[in-house]
Amino acid sequence: MAAPACESPRIRVAALILLDGQVLLVRHRKGHRSYHLLPGGGVEKGETLREALIREVAEETGLVAEIGRPLVINDTIDPAGTRHLLNITFAATVVGGSLTADPTDHRIEGLDLVDPSGLAVLDLRPPIAIELVAAIAAGDAFHATYLGPLFTEE
Repeated sequence: MAAPACESPRIRVAALILLDGQVLLVRHRKGHRSYHLLPGGGVEKGETLREALIREVAEETGLVAEIGRPLVINDTIDPAGTRHLLNITFAATVVGGSLTADPTDHRIEGLDLVDPSGLAVLDLRPPIAIELVAAIAAGDAFHATYLGPLFTEE
């Protein structure tokens, strides 16, 4: 039997947050695998991208973020056609709160601060480490980029 097709793309927003020069990542667990994501999550109906990202950063990290400009946009499309995410990564700065992992989300193992040079060796999803390092190095000179479809096997 064929896998069910996805109804429509889901929008996921994420924040590139630097704390003392380190990239803030959320370590997730799915089954026996551990991987990293930038803080963020799904946009709910009636919510702006900015509102969703502020909410998601607070829920996952305890931090209050100010959302800046878009940096990286990509699709994640499951080859079976069961899942399609549109990922939009924004620059963000911390304006309040305190760093605390969400104890209610069983998928979150912890929060990690990673030197940008170490991003490439992590299982980062979506796999945008090269673009994140370029965005950090270029600062305001970095132009938002669309990477097309990227998919990481589960």
